[in-house]
Order: sequence, then structure tokens, then C-alpha cells
Amino acid sequence: MTYGDAFSALGDSTRRQVFEAVASQPRAVGALAAELPVSRPAVSQHLKVLSDAGLVVCRAEGTRRIYAARPEGLAEMRDWLERYWSDVLENFAAEVNQGGRGS
Repeated sequence: MTYGDAFSALGDSTRRQVFEAVASQPRAVGALAAELPVSRPAVSQHLKVLSDAGLVVCRAEGTRRIYAARPEGLAEMRDWLERYWSDVLENFAAEVNQGGRGS
């Protein structure tokens, strides 16, 4: 699993909704399907992709499977974004400082 896998998994808007739902509160597939405009099988497919990307985990509660966000799954994405964000801020600061000198 890489940050690319996570970005790819979250590239689908419905999948992002599924992820956001389990990130706010762990849920079973049926509860997710009741909240979203997609079927249970579609929710299951989205959860599989999110799981394969390392973004969600599943635990069994009796016969139900409860899905929750996996915070570590976002770590690589965050590291990647922060690396570029720092570069962007440094470049912006350099541009502002250069612009103030009349160049």
C-alpha cells in the first residue's frame, strides 16, 4: 500500500463518502447502505477497495462486520502532502521576498 493507492481509492466520490462515514463513526455495511444512495453490494465493493488501500479496517461483531477508518492509512498521504506543502510555502515566501525588492 502506498499513498498512490490511497489517493486512487479516494478518487471516487462515492468511495470518499463511504470513507468519510466510517471515519466519523464505525459502521456495518447495512448502516452505510442505508445512509448512501448505493446498494449493499456496492458499499461492500467500495469498502474492499478502501481496505486494499489500507484506509479502513474491519472487525467482526457476531455475524456483522464493522468498518472503521484506519488512521495509519492516511499517514503516507499526509506525509506526501506535507512534503509538497512545505515546498509550496517556502517557494511562496521566496517569491514574496523577491517581489518586495522590486525584481
